[in-house]
Amino acid sequence: MKKLITGKVRDVFAADADSLIIVTTDRISAFDVVLPTAIPGKGRALNQISNFWFDFTQGIVPNHLIATKTADMPGGFAEEGRTVQVRRLKMLPFEFIIRGYIFGNMWKAYQAGEPFCGQRITGEYSLAEKLAAPIITPSTKASEGHDVYIPLEELERALGAELAAKICATCLALYEKCYGYALQQGIIIADTKLEFGLDEDGALVLADEIFTPDSSRFWDAAAYKVGESPQSYDKQFVRDWLIEKHLDGVEPAPALPQNIVEETAALYRQCLAKLTGIA
Repeated sequence: MKKLITGKVRDVFAADADSLIIVTTDRISAFDVVLPTAIPGKGRALNQISNFWFDFTQGIVPNHLIATKTADMPGGFAEEGRTVQVRRLKMLPFEFIIRGYIFGNMWKAYQAGEPFCGQRITGEYSLAEKLAAPIITPSTKASEGHDVYIPLEELERALGAELAAKICATCLALYEKCYGYALQQGIIIADTKLEFGLDEDGALVLADEIFTPDSSRFWDAAAYKVGESPQSYDKQFVRDWLIEKHLDGVEPAPALPQNIVEETAALYRQCLAKLTGIA
């Protein structure tokens, strides 16, 4: 089976004219650099979390999944739990970030009194505080370098007002449903990234990964306090270690110490168990 893409985390293969095979590996990236040290079980956790959410949200929008069991797929893939067969789509060249809390670059813009992605955040907020209502900040998908945030007006010009509005409404519906469930499990979805494609009939289809620790900020609800940088269920251990060693963004990327690998792997396992019940 021909490999089409070797991504930072996922490998994509051509299954047939209408479908692809995606294998989610244990690779990890930080600051746009793939590190040489894998995180055991990370790919399985990401894939199974995504699959759970795709099933949970199928009443809101169709998704790209065809099969999640390797026995149901062509090609004899043995990577059970980290492999899916998906529909080929015309992927839209944008990512849609839904932000429910003020943090990161948005917080910096707010502190400076500047608009963020063409939107001015009004009201009195502290670090990591929940917004009065979630906002959507689309970005372009760059083949090289960093993605670029764009205002909603630019998205409407590129996709048309009707499709842009439909995507935004779908994003907010997805976030609301998944945020509520995750909160019951002890996880705050502070923000998340979604991607969509169009099928052969031009219908909107949810694709890529959804509501995972790699595509979202997941915070521990029990430890969350407004005004403090929250405890994350993601690769923050890796980011913090790289920053401490002044190795963030450095290439070739350094190998990770064993304690950082183990702590990061444990967080992915905890996130999988909390959200899906899978140990």
